[in-house]
Amino acid sequence: MSNRREFLVSTAAFAAVATMGLPLRAAGSFEITRTPEEWQARLSPARYAILRLEATEKPYANSYKGETSPLLKEARNGTYHCAGCDLDVYPSATKYDSKTGWPSFWNPIAGNVRYKGDKKLAVARTEVHCRRCGGHLGHVFNDGPQPTGKRHCLNGLSLHFKAA
Repeated sequence: MSNRREFLVSTAAFAAVATMGLPLRAAGSFEITRTPEEWQARLSPARYAILRLEATEKPYANSYKGETSPLLKEARNGTYHCAGCDLDVYPSATKYDSKTGWPSFWNPIAGNVRYKGDKKLAVARTEVHCRRCGGHLGHVFNDGPQPTGKRHCLNGLSLHFKAA
């Protein structure tokens, strides 16, 4: 009986938060945790909105709140890191042009991202988060190239690039 009650209470809490429009963080605890005020002091307004509030930048322009990312066109060898905590999350070898207007990758660095269901729009999607700080990076879809068939469609402002 208590398992059923716990399930019902947690489902009701999930529904309440989802309908209020509050972001739901990727499951689990994180190595790096900060208060909203600490994140705001460390991140630009656009990066805070994307990484902590799960906003999405405009496609092709890769801009949000007046900030722009050059990473859609980045073609050098190197590594893409979480803009919140500097964890390396995607190798340049898995980047490709998905023609969607966002930097896209077919595979992350093993173990460095987490996933969470997203039902904010009419279509169910899967969010991608940094495993170290929980920062929202973008979404993953099942229409990418082989060998994974995945398209990790990311906000350029959620990342920064380090050349090899």
